[in-house]
Amino acid sequence: MLDNKDVVSVLNDLLENARDGEYGFRTCAEEVEASNLKTLFADRAAGCAQAASELEALIVQYGGKPAEGGTAAGALHRGWVKVKGAVGADSEASILESCERGEDSGIARYRKALKEELPPDVRAVVERQAQGAQKNHDQIRDLRDAAKARA
Repeated sequence: MLDNKDVVSVLNDLLENARDGEYGFRTCAEEVEASNLKTLFADRAAGCAQAASELEALIVQYGGKPAEGGTAAGALHRGWVKVKGAVGADSEASILESCERGEDSGIARYRKALKEELPPDVRAVVERQAQGAQKNHDQIRDLRDAAKARA
């Protein structure tokens, strides 16, 4: 079993990931035209914010200090979405591809966390959030495939 310091480290990695997701989905919501996608991305951003809040509470419970902000990679990814929108490459398919890549990264971080010997209460939260990330990924992949088929 991990000690509290290591549990906090795992949770902070997931916290940064959740913030990246929140900011990324918010950016995508700003860039798409379709109202159904604006709503979907806004809902996903809210879900990521909820996940972050839950992780912050666990970090404090285990004696840690929640990390500030997201990751550098997440910031670069959001910048890339903005650049695509600015140069007119903001097709639904390309923005959905960008979101899917972000979800791929998130799923990988959850899988890494689940390889650790986490306390049962932490594992339950991480497993539930990992399932949510997989569900988000699959929905976005399906929407991307549909957008490509229409293009």
